[in-house]
Amino acid sequence: MIGLVLNALGNALSVSANFGSGIWTAACVNIANWLHGDVGLILFIVGVGSAILNLLLIRHWDGWRWIGEVVFIASFSYFIDLFVALFKHWGVPDLATPWRILLSILGVTIFAISISIYQRANIVMHPNDDTSNILRFRYLHGRATLSQFVDFVPPIIMLIICVLGTHRLYSVNVATIYSMLFNGVIIAWTDEHILPSLHHNFRIKHHSAA
Repeated sequence: MIGLVLNALGNALSVSANFGSGIWTAACVNIANWLHGDVGLILFIVGVGSAILNLLLIRHWDGWRWIGEVVFIASFSYFIDLFVALFKHWGVPDLATPWRILLSILGVTIFAISISIYQRANIVMHPNDDTSNILRFRYLHGRATLSQFVDFVPPIIMLIICVLGTHRLYSVNVATIYSMLFNGVIIAWTDEHILPSLHHNFRIKHHSAA
């Protein structure tokens, strides 16, 4: 729950400050602008797609994993709306440019910290972050930074397609570049320094052959 709330808080802060956000959020914003759809709905659809991808990556059906990730993304969307409204009420979108840049970067830092917390708890997490967790421990020998870079490939492709379709680019700014460069670094640092007694317990159920 701490990880969920912190993730929504960080994303909402960076969205409200409007100087870039996480690459996945930016991709969804661009898709929504291209299709004239709702960003929250696009975030949910992309999250469900990531949950399906995770089942392919672990190579078997895990019903609880699927249900947990869908519930997480639905709750995440609700909390983002709540925090965006709160930050708007506090006047964050109207602050001077230097403050908004700093708050966007702070938002990215907060949600990177949250990712470390719920990845280590490994009970339920955002589907995109479960993807990077699976990549990290099943395919990339525990390397947090590399797993983040690999996880960024799909949203970058989405952004390129959207730009080709609309000739516009939305929600990509200073904090987006910061997120792409430092998400993995922040996660690895948080693993060791914030709630250090909470250790990674990554696991995949293995089914015996018939």
